[in-house]
Amino acid sequence: MLLSLAAAMGAQPVTSTPAPPPDLAVNPTAATRAARPDLPTLWVVGDSTAAKSSGDPHQGWGVPFADFFDPARVNVVNRARGGRSSRTFITEGLWEKVVADLKPGDVVLLQFGHNDGGAINEEPPGSNRPLRARGSLPGLGEETQDIVNALTGKPETVRTFGSYLRQMVTETKAKGARPVVLSLTVRNLWKEGKVERASGHYRTWIRALAERETVPFIDHSRLIADVYQGLGEAATKAFFPTDYAHTSPAGAELNASLIVAGLKGLRQGPLGAWLSAKGVAVEADRIGWLALPEPLRPTIPSLVLLGDSTVRNGCGDGSNGEWGWGEPLAEWIDPEKLNLVNRAIGGLSSRTFRTQGHLARALMLVKPGDCVVLQFGHNDSSAVNDKERARGTLKGTGDATEEITNLLTGLPETVHTYGWYLRQAVREIRAAGATPVICSPVPRKTWKDGRIVRATDSYGGWARQVAEEERVLFVDLNDRIAERYEALGETAVNSLFADAHTHTSRAGAELNAAIVAEALRAAGGVVGLRSATEHASVK
Repeated sequence: MLLSLAAAMGAQPVTSTPAPPPDLAVNPTAATRAARPDLPTLWVVGDSTAAKSSGDPHQGWGVPFADFFDPARVNVVNRARGGRSSRTFITEGLWEKVVADLKPGDVVLLQFGHNDGGAINEEPPGSNRPLRARGSLPGLGEETQDIVNALTGKPETVRTFGSYLRQMVTETKAKGARPVVLSLTVRNLWKEGKVERASGHYRTWIRALAERETVPFIDHSRLIADVYQGLGEAATKAFFPTDYAHTSPAGAELNASLIVAGLKGLRQGPLGAWLSAKGVAVEADRIGWLALPEPLRPTIPSLVLLGDSTVRNGCGDGSNGEWGWGEPLAEWIDPEKLNLVNRAIGGLSSRTFRTQGHLARALMLVKPGDCVVLQFGHNDSSAVNDKERARGTLKGTGDATEEITNLLTGLPETVHTYGWYLRQAVREIRAAGATPVICSPVPRKTWKDGRIVRATDSYGGWARQVAEEERVLFVDLNDRIAERYEALGETAVNSLFADAHTHTSRAGAELNAAIVAEALRAAGGVVGLRSATEHASVK
């Protein structure tokens, strides 16, 4: 994840620049209803996917968005304008008008990209598209291109997408207002049963810019795509009455509600007491802060990791010096041949990874030819039912169950064994056409008589049993890593941990990642894993 974002920081070749979406027949001027000067204002700035339209058959999400807020507490002003890119929203003076009206305490939602992939000054030969001259240069860098604008006849220096978006962020902050950047709405484009989850590189660039500028980011693309994928292609089509980009009023309502969910999910979010009863009823996006990755190149195979904090800690950025092995595993991956998609989440067991919907969301990304690695066990030994996490599983691999009323959710639940949850995951991965791999949990830094304590008679042994019964590859990380620790000795192993005995430092995560890569390469079948020599040359 960190490597891909770092690479996205500058302008880079766009290998799959999407064709810009069709324009609506009419792109009306943004609504300019009077706003109460004594109230903060929530601004919507973007293109036709947010802008006011006729409502029949199209509407942008910025129109129903206002209904989620209390007009006695906040103004909602939609300045989005159809057909505009980040570049033309600025060059036509539309952004200047927003800035003129900004005041401290306002919040500005920025969503661009759909039109930025268009022609910079001339449409491609034979495209039969009207001249628009609205495209921006790719990436987040400072590159420029001098042109004589074919529409205006005036000289213009065209900048990168990131440069225009960065200008909006900077000028918003300068007025004492708070910018929030959004990834794009999702287009109704499907391939092999999967909805398109990103339009070119814009989603990656927007996330990277948010990190660099330390501004809130809402992954609107993920929120929408997860809903569309759950609904299926036929049901999703009803949201797009005439083309693949512009939604019906019902689609606009959905997209607006998902932005509200994203805003409510922000840590230290900007909403305060602005919500209406309708807005209060929207469930917050609880996983946005995790910045969970998705395949950067959907057309190539993916190595998908599912597990707990020993695979991906927090949002995978090394907070508190703690790293899971899934992050440095990226150094063993050739990104031209294989995506690494680390969907592990700290604090979860094989049970709660399923019951909280994370397994289903991860499987939405899985396609035939992918490989999915499972590593659970550290949290499965917790209490089956309590008011803190209620995440434990029953011991063993059998079919035993326990009926509970979950003290966290208040709902009835049938709790199964650790092995049952692993088996179910394996079967669902296979049903998706992917290859499952089971790993035993990595060992803790617990020594006894000069040796690392193994989990052979518990979760490590049970993981092996399920792998054998299901006839899938088993990687005994518990034993392999323990052997390496013992060879290094207690003093050296201390530096491989960032806490008392569970979470590894970067060096410890790198050691564990190397063992995972070595095991997967030895088993074969995963194309795109680097050898030790190749890894050393790129590290």
